[in-house]
Amino acid sequence: MSPHSDLRPYLRTLGAETLADLLHAQAERDPELRHSLELRAATQSGDVSEAHRLLDTAVTDGNVEYTAKIGAVLDTLQRMLDAGSRADLAPLARRTVDDISEVLEQSGDHAGDLAERLDRAVELYARACAARPPDPEKLADWILEVEFDGPGRPTIDLADFATALGEPGLKRIKSTVDDVLAANGAGHRRDVAERLREQLAEVLGDVDELVAILSAKPPRVDVSLKIVRVLRAAGRHSEAIAHAARALTHDKQPPAPDPESETSRRRKDFDAKPGLETYAALREAATDDGKWPVQRREALACLRERAAEGVEQADELVRVLLDDGRPDEAWRACVRFGASAELKLELAEQRSAEHPAETIPVFREHVDELIERKDPHAYQEAARRLKLLRTLHKRAGTPDEFTAHLAALVENHRRKTRLITEIRAARIALPKAVTSSRAPR
Repeated sequence: MSPHSDLRPYLRTLGAETLADLLHAQAERDPELRHSLELRAATQSGDVSEAHRLLDTAVTDGNVEYTAKIGAVLDTLQRMLDAGSRADLAPLARRTVDDISEVLEQSGDHAGDLAERLDRAVELYARACAARPPDPEKLADWILEVEFDGPGRPTIDLADFATALGEPGLKRIKSTVDDVLAANGAGHRRDVAERLREQLAEVLGDVDELVAILSAKPPRVDVSLKIVRVLRAAGRHSEAIAHAARALTHDKQPPAPDPESETSRRRKDFDAKPGLETYAALREAATDDGKWPVQRREALACLRERAAEGVEQADELVRVLLDDGRPDEAWRACVRFGASAELKLELAEQRSAEHPAETIPVFREHVDELIERKDPHAYQEAARRLKLLRTLHKRAGTPDEFTAHLAALVENHRRKTRLITEIRAARIALPKAVTSSRAPR
């Protein structure tokens, strides 16, 4: 048989059970196929909880596994949107965008497969919002946060979200854009505001505003052609012809050199001694100068490079991210770079309510560490943590895993009757074979 022969006629002759076995065997060898099939099974009836659960655990995967899992989530979103699913897919789509953005910022790789998946995720989020519009002002706030305070990617096209934003959302964005432009500051925030102002004029169909914005730009062929297209689309043909006749091209003037500023001085301090204190000072100065997003990206790249050197440096990065008000990024850095057990536990306690599956491994390790102390107070704390683990497994939809874990733990430590007593006191059901006949240890 030729390597390119169509196998579908042969496959159609096989029974469902044989096909299921073949597909299952291949899925065991192909992580992306496995994740795709898991998601299809979970979302067949419109339930997207499994996709959320897989995203909860994605942070612990390697790069290949993570990219495969994200690809499967996006495939599921597209399939359900194409099928006209009645499920509200916007929360999952937005979470996927945010998740990929965080991973990209931590990896610093903005040109690979994951970057392409981010663009696709934004497109699917726009479709999901159009199908089931979220609160327009909250959507506007998310777009403003991504554009003004994000790492520079993704870049949002307002036209894609115009339907979901509606008048209230577009009005909220315009208000913020107008405030930034009125401040007359230079830097990243003004650049973003200028771009959004142009997009708003296009979305709102304000031809005069859009032509004024484009005319104020340095003369370039592409800008002149866009003005002509806008005027022609509005039926203003004589104006389009007149503008085309006047259009000239000019060499771009080189940008003026940036004088020494407070941001420059604070950046030198940070480069000399990267850490929480110098990072906070740089943030304050760069925010005032409108340069923080760029400075933040470069400063964090430095901290991440140092974080790979050891636990102390990893902790420094995590604490910087926490101080920056970015707990999700702090958690990813904690897992990726191997922060101290104490700091990892601190973050797990903060995240356990909303992300139970992520934090279960941390609390399991903590229980093991407490038991190894062989101290009555440590046993009592271990029992308390086991009770928390039971709750987390229940929230994560994996109660059977807790039962199996508890049975293995009790079997390994069955001679520690003081521990068994504390577990019973915490009202945790034990395997029937466990007794407390031995003296406490």
